[in-house]
Amino acid sequence: MIPIEIAKRAKEILNSKKALNIKIIDVKEVTTLADYFVIAEGTNSTQVKALADEVEYKLKKEGVHPQRIEGKRSDSWILIDYQTVIAVSYTHLRAHETSLHLVCRLLLEKKKKKKK
Repeated sequence: MIPIEIAKRAKEILNSKKALNIKIIDVKEVTTLADYFVIAEGTNSTQVKALADEVEYKLKKEGVHPQRIEGKRSDSWILIDYQTVIAVSYTHLRAHETSLHLVCRLLLEKKKKKKK
């Protein structure tokens, strides 16, 4: 599956689980870390976990496996890194703060790994 197909499929899965404010953001002109971010809000920590679990489960069934998953222990955000596509779900209560924090943190971590 090519990156845009992964991003669109993740969006479909998130939508089927009633995620809010789902966005696909094209970042390939801005960074080499990923081609797309898929960002969605959940109404509570239980839904955020369900959103992430469903994306991971459905994409694995289609042969797309995450490189890593962050935030599973968090009660407000989860990030799934598919290398070319990064899917993030978070609770709506801290949406603006959490999404910006996650994007910055991920960019810094990947930059550090590329230097090694």
